[in-house]
Amino acid sequence: MRRSNVIAIIGALVLLFGMTTSAGADETRTKFDSLFVIASSGGVQFREMVEPAKDSIAAMGEDVAPWLIDKFTTKSARERWTIIHVLKRIGSPAVPYLVRALKRSDGLVVQRVCWALGDIADSAAVDPLIDVRHHSRWQVRDQAIGALGKIGAYRAEPVVIEALTDSIGQVRKAAAVSCGKLTADDGIARLVHLLGDDFYGARMSAMESLLKLDTTFVVVALSDSIASDNNFVGDLACRIMGQLGTPRCIATLLVQTHADSPSRRAHAATALIHMTSQNAESVCSFLSMREPDRLARLKMTSALNAVINEQ
Repeated sequence: MRRSNVIAIIGALVLLFGMTTSAGADETRTKFDSLFVIASSGGVQFREMVEPAKDSIAAMGEDVAPWLIDKFTTKSARERWTIIHVLKRIGSPAVPYLVRALKRSDGLVVQRVCWALGDIADSAAVDPLIDVRHHSRWQVRDQAIGALGKIGAYRAEPVVIEALTDSIGQVRKAAAVSCGKLTADDGIARLVHLLGDDFYGARMSAMESLLKLDTTFVVVALSDSIASDNNFVGDLACRIMGQLGTPRCIATLLVQTHADSPSRRAHAATALIHMTSQNAESVCSFLSMREPDRLARLKMTSALNAVINEQ
């Protein structure tokens, strides 16, 4: 369907919806509500009208921002995404309204406002987001810390690093992701500690962010912690070093092939096999011959096959 036809149909539908409202209803609000029904609809008949309807709401400007924010109490995921999409299209003009909404008592609304501010990524939201970093609702902390990373707010680094020790795993994960986005080298030590976190998401996010930070500092921190009694820390440190591939990484991994833990030896060996892809078969053969654990040897063989398949 041609875009002009879609717009014409939307106009007709808006008029139709408007006819059902009371005569004294505000015309702009009526238009907004009618467009929102279309924009958030999952119906097949509105499929080609959804995006144009969102554009039409956004074109109404920042004056509709308070109405969108009021709808953040919705239980509908489709409506929630529609609000986020439209606010992002309105952009910076909507930020003052969103910032004021951070003071609302409804934590559900506040967390979704943080989400929207992160997607808009306007630096004017940095300080207000920092102000809600200790909110009693963990979802607000999660979204606020994530938003600071999306905005690229380098002055928020201390706040993001502090959140790496939050009591809730999801918030620690958000902080780890934001550390990577902010290239927050001051958080390297805490990120290495987070490799041993009970929450899988926090561990994996910490590993991914460490790969984005200063390699020299990261390798030093990993070398100091790789022999940790926490198996997660040591095993993930091997994986990171395998991807960084510096001479110190190789030396440290060779030492770990003699570790007491079969899992640690396997992680160190597989990292070395991936690093030395041109000589992977020789490295695998050498390490396998002296490895007493059958499962560790199987992991080495699997790593070798992966390297061969990639070549």
